Amino acid sequence: MQETSPVRPHRDGPVLEVTLDRPKANAIDLETSRLMGEIFAQFRDDPDLRVAIVTGAGQKFFCPGWDLKAAAGGDAVDGDYGRGGFGGLQELRGMNKPVIAAVNGICCGGGLELALSADIILAADHASFALPEIRSGTVADAASIKLPKRIPYHIAMEMLLTGRWLNAQEARRWGLVNHLYPAADLMQQAREMARLLASGPPLVYAAIKEIVRDAEDSKFQDAMNRVTGRQLESVDVLYGSDDNKEGARAFAEKRDPVWKGR
Repeated sequence: MQETSPVRPHRDGPVLEVTLDRPKANAIDLETSRLMGEIFAQFRDDPDLRVAIVTGAGQKFFCPGWDLKAAAGGDAVDGDYGRGGFGGLQELRGMNKPVIAAVNGICCGGGLELALSADIILAADHASFALPEIRSGTVADAASIKLPKRIPYHIAMEMLLTGRWLNAQEARRWGLVNHLYPAADLMQQAREMARLLASGPPLVYAAIKEIVRDAEDSKFQDAMNRVTGRQLESVDVLYGSDDNKEGARAFAEKRDPVWKGR
């Protein structure tokens, strides 16, 4: 990867760090979105990678979303965002590995939608969050779907309808963010979380994520029937795996399990 790339992937054992680096604000244009989609698809499909961290370069911007300057220069808002849709994550099928967003600054518009595509959101204590699309006469489509399911409805609607900002403490209070840290500690904490997850059972993570997706618009009993009937691929793989047997053996032998992802 060339140093001038707007996205910097870095492997550290089973952890992939994906850093958005487009001065001055880490905004995403079509080319960057397509590149992110390829990186996240490669992460999804690589058996040696177990956890991803997505963050922004610097300490001012995580990501403000769509690059309006690129749009003014000809990038179409409804153009080809590549695999996974905008930012490479929110529509990427089969993403059955944990993803952590380490929000290091301003996180708004499509940048907030990118963070919402992660499973766990960690943030610097100076970070801020908003959906300012209303002020430019457009709609935050993915956030309109996701945000009211993540935080109280009336808070989500205020953000969507007025564009008002949440500071990091408010975001934590309403459950948008899992944990807050001083800016200097954010990536260390994200890496510790990633290492913790990477030490866990990857087949169980895959089953959890598929069950959550499948159950999102289902009645409880219908979803349960699909799980107990092993109708979900990742659940069926898990219950027929060596890892499933290893978990029981390790418990009986009072030792830490050794997960092999098979």
